[in-house]
Amino acid sequence: MTTPVDRARLGKAARSRVPRSAHAHWLPSVDRADPVAVLERQGRDRLPELLPIRYGRMVASPFAFLRGAAAVMAADLASRPHTGLTVQLAGDAHLLNFGLYACPERGLLFDLNDFDETFAGPFEWDVKRLAASVAVAGRENGHGEAKVRRAVLETGAAYRTTMRRLAGLGELAVWNERIDAASLAPLLRSAHDRGHAGSSLTRVRRRTRLQALGKLTEVVDGRRRIVHDPPLLEPAGVPDMASLRKIFSDYRSTLTEERRLLLDRYRFVDAARKVVGVGSVGLRCFIVLLAGRDTDDPLLLQIKEARTSVLEDHLPSGPFVHHGHRVVAGQRLLQATGDIFLGWLNGPQGRAFYWRQLRDMKGGADIAGMDPEDLLAHARLCGTALARAHARSGDRIAIAAYLGGADTFERAVTDFASHYADQTTTDHTTLSAAIAAGVVTAEPGV
Repeated sequence: MTTPVDRARLGKAARSRVPRSAHAHWLPSVDRADPVAVLERQGRDRLPELLPIRYGRMVASPFAFLRGAAAVMAADLASRPHTGLTVQLAGDAHLLNFGLYACPERGLLFDLNDFDETFAGPFEWDVKRLAASVAVAGRENGHGEAKVRRAVLETGAAYRTTMRRLAGLGELAVWNERIDAASLAPLLRSAHDRGHAGSSLTRVRRRTRLQALGKLTEVVDGRRRIVHDPPLLEPAGVPDMASLRKIFSDYRSTLTEERRLLLDRYRFVDAARKVVGVGSVGLRCFIVLLAGRDTDDPLLLQIKEARTSVLEDHLPSGPFVHHGHRVVAGQRLLQATGDIFLGWLNGPQGRAFYWRQLRDMKGGADIAGMDPEDLLAHARLCGTALARAHARSGDRIAIAAYLGGADTFERAVTDFASHYADQTTTDHTTLSAAIAAGVVTAEPGV
């Protein structure tokens, strides 16, 4: 059995492959792929009528571009040497993919909340994507460069110190680690931060399935139906409705026995196609309305297409053939506790899908409205949550030893984030020019 001393030695040995200071470097290679071409390749098998919405959302700002350009950044990260210290990556760990959600015991947790791109890879790729998103968001909010760099530095510092703390704990203690509402206050340094977190908690607690029922459904001729709001929310056609009814019954087989029993107490009422996110626009996504005891006892589930992770072209193949299974397994591994209705299945034409609850006390941060202190506090929480997730799946002792006790790693990542924020602005301009030239079509504001 490998001892903690041996594992720490492996982590320190990784410094000879990639010194911590080397993470500062970013310079696009001469053969770097055109970012618009990367996005167009991603769109080839998506719903073509929705792609203009995707480009319209991405061109709104550099941060919106970064959100939708996980494939672009994955290729960029892969062009640099990496540590070889492998974890289950979230794959798209930008600021808006962290947030609050209700655990099965109805407490609120802060954690990662998007796993479409999850895959096994070098831990620093998630850290760099998170750091770059902090830099882009801070600049977009008009924060001075010194304040932006401080927020990025704190992100890396939170990751490093959390990983080092978890390296000293036992396996069950690490597995049971979580950031719940009660533990948020000690992680925030000022009364201002705690006040902001308190108002966020109040808003999220109000976002129940009953609130969603009132917002997303209406009663027509005495029957509850999903509201139609084209092109973002449209009724499922007859073929889609028939398929959804069939795969709903198939999906239950991926749940544990007690959860199948719970699901069987709901009946299928209605379904609609929904446009979600930025980078996900064009993927096949539906919401399904179920009723339990009566029509005022709703359950809203989301079924979303799972495609190849943007990381897969750059890393060794993983254990999952089914991409819905990959997403579900990654979420279960990375989140402190997961959605009880999380499952996967094959859909029409052999496409992979996964299921989850649509909304149940879930909420993300309003990044655009954050002042420098709010952004710093949120970024610090994200760095802490990311380290907790990585510690469950990777060798936390080796990673902690690689990171060390000094701030060398986070200073290097802060430099990288600054350079990559410049790159994101350039790529955003490239997309804007492609739209203006008619290379791609965008539908802004949708």
